[in-house]
Amino acid sequence: MDAGGRKPGGRPTREQAAAIDARILDGARAVFCRKGVFNSGLEEIAAELGVSKHTLYRRYPNKAALLEAVVGRDVGRFREALLSAAGEGGAGALGALRRAAFRYVEIGSSRDYAAFYLSVSAEAAVSPALRERLASWSQDALEPLVGFVAVAQGAGELRPGDPASVCGILIDLLEGVNNRIRLGDDGLGDDGMAGRPSLLQLFEERWAVFTTAFGNS
Repeated sequence: MDAGGRKPGGRPTREQAAAIDARILDGARAVFCRKGVFNSGLEEIAAELGVSKHTLYRRYPNKAALLEAVVGRDVGRFREALLSAAGEGGAGALGALRRAAFRYVEIGSSRDYAAFYLSVSAEAAVSPALRERLASWSQDALEPLVGFVAVAQGAGELRPGDPASVCGILIDLLEGVNNRIRLGDDGLGDDGMAGRPSLLQLFEERWAVFTTAFGNS
């Protein structure tokens, strides 16, 4: 290996290759978010990143493969965030579900997150193949929440029922919060000042509806 950190023959080290991959995925995500998946091309993404088409095509032979990699990384990070939030405190199985659900809202209400996934959803509406992939990605991303629902049911803290169906109703409630934040102004305060409810207040209102409907107390 030479002093510049490259392997003999000029090939990048594993660390350099990982950094290039991360840069490509970050850049592709930004382009997809800004222009939409349909209007984005690999050559344009390569030009914007300042990498050769060969560098991009060697890793991702087409736009579908690149999108798969971008979303796959997001799903992995999303799952890790839910699992991390659930493990941050006590309060039993229902408490773990609540923390994970709130983290879902924190991530999902982000305008950056929303812009990307709304663009993917818009194309999925007219693309059966992408619609199928989007459903699969969503299932993978929500698997931790379904698991937390099942654990809470097993602990007797939620009523029995199909965990996936119960989780789906919870997600419907949480997406109501996300949509209000995504489509609202920037005045949402942490403490609900000026008559605007905070993110936590919006979440708590819907969590109360969920626990009233499915709680076992």
